[in-house]
Amino acid sequence: MYSKTTNGITINVEPVYDALNSFPSANRFVFKYNIEIINNSDFNIKLNRRKWLIYDVGFGFTEVIGDGVIGLTPTILPDDSFSYFSNVALRSGVGTMAGTYFMTDIDSDEDLDIEIPKFNLLAEVLSN
Repeated sequence: MYSKTTNGITINVEPVYDALNSFPSANRFVFKYNIEIINNSDFNIKLNRRKWLIYDVGFGFTEVIGDGVIGLTPTILPDDSFSYFSNVALRSGVGTMAGTYFMTDIDSDEDLDIEIPKFNLLAEVLSN
């Protein structure tokens, strides 16, 4: 598991290679990643947007920017958490992801940039 805390907000990431939905012979390697966002602060936060930087070895970087996560813009109260999972496909089977959640401290209306820790993606089929 990968973990990073910014401004009292902890982001935990656990990536897993998805062999059932991957097709190595077609250069399609799918990874699921589970995200847990824990609000350790004293204020209410709202997740507004996200930005991902995806690196696929041999194919370079892709930036993905969008509203919320999985179609939601959750509000997370102090000492509470929000979890979700998503996926990404790589052509090489080897890469990394990192990013930022753009949140708002609802109490003060302050914008918060919360780092998503960089995590590795490695298709197990390639390590044999």
